[in-house]
Order: sequence, then C-alpha cells, then structure tokens
Amino acid sequence: MKRIISLLALGAAGAAIVLAVTPFAGARSSAAKATVIKVTAKEYKFILSKKSAPHGRVTFKIVNKGKFKHDFKIVGKKTKQLATNKTATLTVTLKKGKHPYICTIDSHAKFGMKGVFKST
Repeated sequence: MKRIISLLALGAAGAAIVLAVTPFAGARSSAAKATVIKVTAKEYKFILSKKSAPHGRVTFKIVNKGKFKHDFKIVGKKTKQLATNKTATLTVTLKKGKHPYICTIDSHAKFGMKGVFKST
C-alpha cells in the first residue's frame, strides 16, 4: 500500500512539473518564430513570395538570379552584395506599417529595384 501511495505522489509531482514547464516552453518557442519571405533579385526588380506579413520578426531569404551584383535593404539593415546565384538571409523586426525596401547598388533602385513591404 505504501508503494502505491508513493508512486501516486511521484506521478502527481511529475505532472505538476510538466504543467508548470510546458506553458513557458511553448510561449518561448512561438516568440522565436519568424515569418519567412523568399526574395528573388533580378535586373531590375525584386520578386517577393509575399508582399505582407504580420508585424514582428520577419526573415528575408534573398537569392540573386540576375547577372549583376545586388543587395537588399529594409528598415536600416541590408545584406552584403550578392553575386549571381548567391544567397543571404536578413532577419528584422517590423512594426505595423509600410516598410520600403531597395537595392542600394548604383542606380538599381532608380531602375525599379524597390518596393514597399507591409506588416499588419
């Protein structure tokens, strides 16, 4: 009988620990998630997989499919210059609103390598 009571007490204590830890762990993992947007750079345009996302952490995965070097700049952060078929990842935290993005190389933005990304 003592053994059964001990096992029940241990089981209850273990369940209490799991319940206490699980909500925190779940909250932490969801906060770490970022929306991923694929960006293709070409002469002279960007093609984004989505033009908007919820505000918060957004990761832009950029690939240069053009002949010239390109970069990607949004909210004050930018990638290095990417040669043909090279990739870069840029993670930013966006507030609600509109966020202009551009290629900063030479006059690429003037020729069309620019746009506005919206976070809701």
